[in-house]
Amino acid sequence: MSGELKSRRIVVPGERLPEGVEVREPYVIEEGGALIATVMGILDTHGEKPNFIPLQTVYVPKPGDVVIGMIQSIGVMNWQVDINSPYIAVLNAQDFLGRPYNPLTDDLTQYLAVGDYIKAKVVAFDRSRSPLLTVQEKGLGKITEGKIVEIQAAKIPRVIGKKRSMISMLEEELGCEIFAAVNGRIHIKCSDKERESILVLAIKMIEREAHKVGLTARVQEYIEELKKVKGVE
Repeated sequence: MSGELKSRRIVVPGERLPEGVEVREPYVIEEGGALIATVMGILDTHGEKPNFIPLQTVYVPKPGDVVIGMIQSIGVMNWQVDINSPYIAVLNAQDFLGRPYNPLTDDLTQYLAVGDYIKAKVVAFDRSRSPLLTVQEKGLGKITEGKIVEIQAAKIPRVIGKKRSMISMLEEELGCEIFAAVNGRIHIKCSDKERESILVLAIKMIEREAHKVGLTARVQEYIEELKKVKGVE
């Protein structure tokens, strides 16, 4: 077994963590001078400092996060956006349009309808008001092609992998474009439905087995088997 595999182990709620682990409430807390895990997770001591990866989380937005949201409802001046969180986000019409908005002449349903997906950045959130979104940066806006895959937000780091090892392998094996948002939604674009279906199955495997070591190699073998079955080169 490699040193990297030996450096990873499962941590249970209430277990003490080593010094140097980042405190990320509510998943890691300080108590009596000790760092305590409050949820099940993976302790990785392979890098320069130990890292705790929660396997049970609820996505809590923070400014700077790029998320994939789904239009939940439409107001007079904005859209209410489901960001896979207890908090419903808001996208103002003026921000989306990039110009002043006139409710007498502009019909918001012509731009974004209920059920549409967007890629957006959280610009403000302090738990006293709804998260505020913007799409006024390169690469943000309405998602018009591809497929959205939803998993637990806690498993997104495993889909990406250390130094993007997992997501790079997925892209190379299947030739698909993949964007994994921190809120548990993944935007994929593949050249055909066969590759898309294989990628979805691979992502779901990562979600199920996120706590296991040697996962990248196993997922790669799984993809190779599926490619043979489906006749994908």
